[in-house]
Amino acid sequence: MRLVFAGTPEPALPSLEALLTSRHEVVAVLTRPDAPAGRGRTLRPSPVRERAEAAGLEVLTPVHPRDEDFQARVRALAPDCCPVVAYGALVPPAVLEIPVHGWVNLHFSLLPAWRGAAPVQHAVLAGDEVTGATTFRLEQGLDTGPVYGVTTEEVRPRDTSGDLLERLAVAGAGLLVATLDAIEDGVVQPAPQPADGVSLAPKITVEDARVDWTAPALRVDRLVRACTPAPGAWTTLRGKRVKLGPVTMTEERLAPGELRDGLVGTATSAIRLSGVRPEGKAAMAATDWLRGLRLAPGEAFA
Repeated sequence: MRLVFAGTPEPALPSLEALLTSRHEVVAVLTRPDAPAGRGRTLRPSPVRERAEAAGLEVLTPVHPRDEDFQARVRALAPDCCPVVAYGALVPPAVLEIPVHGWVNLHFSLLPAWRGAAPVQHAVLAGDEVTGATTFRLEQGLDTGPVYGVTTEEVRPRDTSGDLLERLAVAGAGLLVATLDAIEDGVVQPAPQPADGVSLAPKITVEDARVDWTAPALRVDRLVRACTPAPGAWTTLRGKRVKLGPVTMTEERLAPGELRDGLVGTATSAIRLSGVRPEGKAAMAATDWLRGLRLAPGEAFA
């Protein structure tokens, strides 16, 4: 089939790579416009744009898919299907109707669980033991379209969102290619999602990522892992932010937020810090950071 692939961040790259070596023809790539990144906030192309240009593909970067010139170009390309992986913008109905086989989205959850922008983070935060990826036909509802196929993935006890998403991106790429093969061969029909088991996964904001030390240790551990690598779990000490790397739970008991010998108190048992990133500084080992602080007795994270 002739494909226009839509995707933007790094987790979309395994799918693009898989499609480039599949029996299908990727005739163009749709991605978000260049965006500010890094400390200098200079404009940078998306990872998908960089890979597509390296492959010599036409790249479409409309500010919004409602753009008439963009829609005309998609019609001219005459794709049979448009696979989507984390594109990052809503596709209007007029564009959804262009390919005969529609737009097939790869979503990193077992739908209807965790519909929304941050399914992997919410799976880790909720303590799910199993998650996965789903291919479904895109429609106007939020991840509500009928399902073509799924693949499952165990959530390991120490998984960060980054760890889990990396595995899902690879497994999902194989699922996406298999789905497109089956569509072309006429051997699959999408099935409606069940009405039960719906949960939502909105974007986790920086404020959401602030650690509440009055919460149980298990909740703190899950929050830190869910927010790694982004947006990064954080707390404050002496009025300045401190980002936290993965933590481990202990049997020690301290008051919520209390700092002692690399441990921090929670509502239950204390957790042990591994890495930190103090405001305005590079990431470092928590032991090195704490050694230089000269904490006063009773000092605590807020």
